[in-house]
Amino acid sequence: MSPVHQFETPYVTTGFDFPGYRIARNLGVVRGITVRSRSVIGRMGVGIQAFFGGNITLLVNLCEEARADAFQIMVSHGSELGGNAIVAMRYDATELMPGITEVLCYGTAVLIEPV
Repeated sequence: MSPVHQFETPYVTTGFDFPGYRIARNLGVVRGITVRSRSVIGRMGVGIQAFFGGNITLLVNLCEEARADAFQIMVSHGSELGGNAIVAMRYDATELMPGITEVLCYGTAVLIEPV
């Protein structure tokens, strides 16, 4: 059977398999990393939102963008290795210094094919 084409639709899961597919080849760990900070103006906006309480949308948007960027870099890395799927995908974040955060997305690139 022919393998699924490389990441036409990204096959990415936090699980270890894809129902209806078999892992034909393990290509190794892939990752995407981005480092983000908020501008001075953005920090003032966050301070105002924090003062009034509730959902701090400026930080939510920053986190969503950072995760999306790290995810896309990881998918590209998997494609470069010849994979068409990623299993065991995870996120991690580390504050490198006050106001600067690293976001890491990682998993195992694999080549899957229909069963």
